[in-house]
Amino acid sequence: MTGAQLLLAVALLVANSPSGPAFYLPGLAPVNFCDDPDKSDCKPVIELFVNRLDSVESVLPYEYTAFDFCEASEGKRPSENLGQVLFGERIEPSPYKFTFKKTETCKHVCTKEYDLKNPDHKQKLDFLKKSMLLNYQHHWIVDNMPVTWCYDVEDNQRFCNPGFPIGCYLTEDGHPKDACVINSEFHEHDTFYIFNHVDIKIAYHMVENEAPSARLVAAKLEPKSYKHTNPDSPDCTGPPMDLSNKLASGTVKIPYTYSVTFEKNDEIRWASRWDYILESMPHTHIQWFSIMNSLVIVLFLSGMVAMIMLRTLHKDIARYNQMDSTEDAQEEFGWKLVHGDIFRPPRKGMLLSVFLGSGTQILIMTFVTLFFACLGFLSPANRGALMTCAVVLWVLLGTPAGYVAARFYKSFGGEKWKTNVLLTAFLCPGIVFADFFIMNLILWGEHSSAAIPFGTLVAVLALWFCISVPLTFIGAYFGFKKNAIEHPVRTNQIPRQIPEQSFYTQPLPGIIMGGILPFGCIFIQLFFILNSIWSHQMYYMFGFLFLVFIILVITCSEATILLCYFHLCAEDYHWQWRSFLTSGFTAVYFLIYAVHYFFSKLQITGTASTILYFGYTMIMVLIFFLFTGKYEYIFWY
Repeated sequence: MTGAQLLLAVALLVANSPSGPAFYLPGLAPVNFCDDPDKSDCKPVIELFVNRLDSVESVLPYEYTAFDFCEASEGKRPSENLGQVLFGERIEPSPYKFTFKKTETCKHVCTKEYDLKNPDHKQKLDFLKKSMLLNYQHHWIVDNMPVTWCYDVEDNQRFCNPGFPIGCYLTEDGHPKDACVINSEFHEHDTFYIFNHVDIKIAYHMVENEAPSARLVAAKLEPKSYKHTNPDSPDCTGPPMDLSNKLASGTVKIPYTYSVTFEKNDEIRWASRWDYILESMPHTHIQWFSIMNSLVIVLFLSGMVAMIMLRTLHKDIARYNQMDSTEDAQEEFGWKLVHGDIFRPPRKGMLLSVFLGSGTQILIMTFVTLFFACLGFLSPANRGALMTCAVVLWVLLGTPAGYVAARFYKSFGGEKWKTNVLLTAFLCPGIVFADFFIMNLILWGEHSSAAIPFGTLVAVLALWFCISVPLTFIGAYFGFKKNAIEHPVRTNQIPRQIPEQSFYTQPLPGIIMGGILPFGCIFIQLFFILNSIWSHQMYYMFGFLFLVFIILVITCSEATILLCYFHLCAEDYHWQWRSFLTSGFTAVYFLIYAVHYFFSKLQITGTASTILYFGYTMIMVLIFFLFTGKYEYIFWY
């Protein structure tokens, strides 16, 4: 990476930090609204779209239509990109439509009626109750912007959640769960309370230097629960809408209503309308602490490497200056004793070369994806763009994978080039796809919106077999066509006997120690990434992530160099697999942290959700293992 790119990343980091003046989202054109239906350059009607519903207590998201809510009679469903489909996003039109600047009070949307003696009705109501028990959240969208629920949290902070709950539950002993704490009228034991009314406030600012029109800059709501005096003609009065578990017969009516108001706000610009959501997210100071912590580790390792290299060179030069004869010059010591065995082909060279090729593919994919994310093209508003970019890059980077695998396999003296190229194209991607397919079968069985449709699955396979595999073959062709990597010394015909090793120079202790420092650089950032995946929080600080990525690469390289140097000084020349596994062992610490995160931070319940969590975690661990091990091996090589 060039110095100019690093400076650009730092500049983007500052620009994207919450203290910056705006969070600009390039590539997304603003939409103008007005209250004149005859104008063609602005829209008089504001459409509200609904996304999937998810929960922090379950890995299984569900489509809006899986619940018995009010549905739109007509409307076009927005097209979804590959990333949205893979993440399980399902955006649909809703019956909530607003006329710009027109205030509505207790507007009736629909009324749902349930006959408890009807098995179908009872099943729908039970599914609704189960969803409230697991704290499933709505996700509404207005003008490609999340409708947020803002409320006060600790230390007088105000948090804006891009979702709001279906309802809440009061336990048998009267303990309020989740959102039931917001209303003292929720007091009936063993009772569910559904939020069947929302007060929506939409803020806009007038467009300057153009015809009279406005742009939306904020959309907030407050969920409420009303039983309504007359359910057939709602008036937003009466006690909360309760659903008692003790009710076994009769009819339950749930009317859904909304109120909407408009507020002019010229202080917020359209380009910075996401700021109030992102700035409400805590822990930005922890991100800076993470960067400083990582930099300290890098400086420490850099100092160690520099000290060892300078000390070694100084001793070598002094020793050579003191030599009086040619016989003395021929006497070797330390790591120089193994120079004739240092490039001896490793055991399982085929597998190592395949791992190196797949790691190259992942490394380049990660670098380019993070670089585009820093530029703002993969921002939260550009839904699914991050995953789409990563998948497309992985498909197109089959050529570097095949080339690197072929070059190293040839340098190892391998001759089974057909097996090598087939394993490079199918081994690691096949493991990931098999895991992904098993997880998808579970999602299909649970009727979750995260289940990938069969057509999309075929499309992913087509990308793999029709684009990635041929590109891997092309890369392997050029890799095998080139001459093998020339080693600076000749390898001895008879392997040198390795002396008995002390505890800390044995393979396993060195590998275990090698992953500690790289993991120390990333574990804070890892917490935020896992939060964004499993706790459904927005991740937008790609500037921090890009810097941590660079620091991780440097740290893994330096840790590997240090430990390999110690092992060579102990006359152990089996360094190839050791250098790969030393930094690759960071993935094992990643797995341990993911297990800790599951039991200490998440509230996930259910066998299916647990299997899905660890199934997807294993995919991430494998990718991280290939990424960290590959770069450090080539750097040391």
